[in-house]
Amino acid sequence: MGEKAVAGGFDLSDRHRYRQRLRECLAGLERLLEEKRFDRPQNLMGLEIELNLVGGDGMPRMMNSEVLERIASPDFQTELAQFNLEVNIAPHRLADRVLDQLAEELRTGLWYADRQAREVDAGIVMIGILPTLTAADLVSANLSEVDRYHLLNQQILAARGEAIRLDMRGVEELTYTTGSIAPEAACTSVQLHLQVTPGRFADVWNASQAAAAVQVALGANAPFVFGRELLRESRPELFLQATDTRPPELRAQGVRPRAWFGERWVTEPLELFEENIRYFPALLPLCSDQEPLQVLDAGGVPELSELVLHNGTVYRWNRPVYDVAGGVPHLRVENRVLPAGPTVTDVVANAAFYYGLVRSLADEQRPVWGRLPFDGAAANFAAACRDGIDATLVWPGRRRLGGVARVPAARLVRDELLPMAAAGLDAWGVDPADRDRYLGVIEGRCRRRVNGASWQSAAYHRALDRGLDRGAALAEMTRRYVELTRTEEPVHSWPVD
Repeated sequence: MGEKAVAGGFDLSDRHRYRQRLRECLAGLERLLEEKRFDRPQNLMGLEIELNLVGGDGMPRMMNSEVLERIASPDFQTELAQFNLEVNIAPHRLADRVLDQLAEELRTGLWYADRQAREVDAGIVMIGILPTLTAADLVSANLSEVDRYHLLNQQILAARGEAIRLDMRGVEELTYTTGSIAPEAACTSVQLHLQVTPGRFADVWNASQAAAAVQVALGANAPFVFGRELLRESRPELFLQATDTRPPELRAQGVRPRAWFGERWVTEPLELFEENIRYFPALLPLCSDQEPLQVLDAGGVPELSELVLHNGTVYRWNRPVYDVAGGVPHLRVENRVLPAGPTVTDVVANAAFYYGLVRSLADEQRPVWGRLPFDGAAANFAAACRDGIDATLVWPGRRRLGGVARVPAARLVRDELLPMAAAGLDAWGVDPADRDRYLGVIEGRCRRRVNGASWQSAAYHRALDRGLDRGAALAEMTRRYVELTRTEEPVHSWPVD
């Protein structure tokens, strides 16, 4: 439906009808759950990566339409801005040599796409936020020529009723006012999907929430926004502010933002879909022709199109997903916390750690969410965004029953979570050679205390020390980053000079 959207606005009846359809979709989802209509366990995972187009000078290139024409593959699609692309990897079964298979598919696809793009001086790079992006790049005129993006921009600004103000503080400070959601396009991520049965959904979602901070600490790769050094992983805060439909008065009242960590552990999947409807007004009230309850009454499987569309405009860092494949409905957890890059090796290592750790956490007899307050998980997420691999997190202590301890993220991973991730990959049936290769990358990051964000910051400051000004230092660091990504050596092994 979003593909067919046109920026013509909506009237009152559209919103009333859409709200009613959302209630019908929720009732349809509840019936599907009660009737046990969902797909059997398949251990399927999927992967999406958002990409940047950058020239040989390290600056963004606003030409995704031209590059996509040259790539000519359905695996590559537009994203929000003209310097963005997205690549989608087909679902894989979590077993055997799946990690090496993913790495080979990604390398082949990205190598081909990069070769096509470089013929027009627009190479492809995986990075959380392109350091050389400026405020002048992130304007409405540079949104991709797709109706749904312009409609989303219009509706977020209309809901807010005023310009968007960015106010971010980290190593440095950034304040900026914009009349567009285009700064959201700076945030490029890796999205990891895991298909789960309804009975396992809550455990996997809760485990993903508990693991989110550790993922960010290990994988942070977005320390710069508009040339300012901010948080080690600035992407979540920038995304939150760039899509915020709340004026200051509603923020003061405690109204929830659309980019949301959440506020509690859950016991069933319906809770998250119901919260999305209860707390967040529709941004794109587009109704399909399908009547979901009538389809159910006739013995069919409804698409629940309105619920799916609305769900896609609530930006949870671990998002619940309903989908239908081959006429059978299924549920997925979409993990959205990781930035893109730096290399395919790093991306697959991050995926290996996530899938292994979540499996072990979800299988525990005394689950972590029974011992870690949800507020503690949210505070961990904020700390990981701020400090990256140097973050200190709270985690349930093994020696004190019911207590939590403060522990450096790198030590927590090496001492406790890496063995759990290895056991989880074993439980999935992943080949030991793949397991050891990619978890070894995570161990190397922890041992050297280096990830994408810390490398970017060190290389930038080294350039400043050589006498370059801010803009030149960022451009040089970005060019060097792009060169090193093509070596496929993991980021913790990169030289700074």
